[in-house]
Amino acid sequence: MKKIKEKGLSLRNIHIWLVVSMVIFSGAVVVSSFRLTGSYLRLIEAEDTHSKLEEAAHELMEASDYLTEMVQRFTVNGDRYFMDQYFTEAFESNRREAAIEKMDLGEMTAPALEQLKEAMSNSVSLMDQEFYAMRLVVEAKEYSDYPEILDSVTLTSEDEALDPEDKMHRATELVLDEAYYEMKDRIRNDMEESLEEVDKLTENSRAEETGSLRHEIKFMRIIIVVQVLSIVFMVRLTSLLGIHPVLRAVDNIKSDSPIPEMGANEFKYLAQAYNKMYARYKSSLENLNYKASHDELTGAYNRAGYELLLTGIDLKSTYMMMLDVDNFKSINDTYGHETGDKVLKKLVQVLNSVFRDDDCICRIGGDEFVVFMVHSTGMPRRLIESKIGQISEELENTADGLPTISISIGIVNGKDVEDKDSLLKNTDAAMYESKNRGKHTYTFYSKKKEENE
Repeated sequence: MKKIKEKGLSLRNIHIWLVVSMVIFSGAVVVSSFRLTGSYLRLIEAEDTHSKLEEAAHELMEASDYLTEMVQRFTVNGDRYFMDQYFTEAFESNRREAAIEKMDLGEMTAPALEQLKEAMSNSVSLMDQEFYAMRLVVEAKEYSDYPEILDSVTLTSEDEALDPEDKMHRATELVLDEAYYEMKDRIRNDMEESLEEVDKLTENSRAEETGSLRHEIKFMRIIIVVQVLSIVFMVRLTSLLGIHPVLRAVDNIKSDSPIPEMGANEFKYLAQAYNKMYARYKSSLENLNYKASHDELTGAYNRAGYELLLTGIDLKSTYMMMLDVDNFKSINDTYGHETGDKVLKKLVQVLNSVFRDDDCICRIGGDEFVVFMVHSTGMPRRLIESKIGQISEELENTADGLPTISISIGIVNGKDVEDKDSLLKNTDAAMYESKNRGKHTYTFYSKKKEENE
């Protein structure tokens, strides 16, 4: 550290080093994060693919079971609703065909797809037996309106000769006998084998992507550790050459004394400049008499102080409020000038209690006051209205033995005027508008209203 001080490192050079190192490490982190994200997304994709493939296999089985349920209900009670539902599923919903399409993802799903196609083939074969059973029911119930595909089904002479009740019994046997359920078991076995192939595919993908993910996480951790160590070093360096001298400077400023010329080259330069300004400030301060800028009665800034403040305010971030005590002459005439003075003192005390320490309160006339609300960019109107309400409430309180006081107020946002002369003019106009509206109220200057007039 002694060598660094002797070389006179500047904050500019330290900043360049910090930026370059952060760019390098951040670039590495970004690249690693992309790789990490890619591995994670591939893992999620593998899980999602597994879910879709599993769903496809189950959908085929659910569709097959649904067809079985519909044909069995139709053969038991002959309700054509179940026949309609059967053919809607078989030739409109097409869930089995959709399952085959979902499973067809190329070479990687070929084994699982093969088993699923076998299940589909068995399901289609089973439909021939189901069509035959439904044809028997149609004949037994003498339905004239039925799907055309059943016209292609030809009953055996033995079944054709059966009476309606026996035809219903024969139809039921065809979809409930052992041979029928053997075919159903074959479909289910094909589906389970398809799911096993899906599980193998997913397990391989999961293992590969999990390994890649762990590698990227490890790489990311190394980069972060190195980056943290670099940041700690840079923070320590900037603390010694920048932050620590600034903190000492703040303490010296608070104690109203010059600041030590230490730390980085830039800070030394600032310290020298500040110390020169400080010397000039002290010299100027001695020439500035408090009484010359403050009102002796109320302690507020007087007209001279007001003029001085007006030259230094930032117009765009300042609200100006002008207020006048309503019927002040009547108060003096009724209660005497001593009470009138107390009224003015009370007004300033109330204003000091409501506004911030940074805000400036000025007495620019006998009973005319101005408040500069500085650093008020973005201050909502309702906050100012709330402050006015607090002021009015305090002035109406007669617990101190003073008469009720009311004020008329004009408010202007500095950003709505062009210069400081306009600020005073428009604030004064807004206050007199409050007077004309019956006093004891406030008026916000409106730029739009002025333009309309």
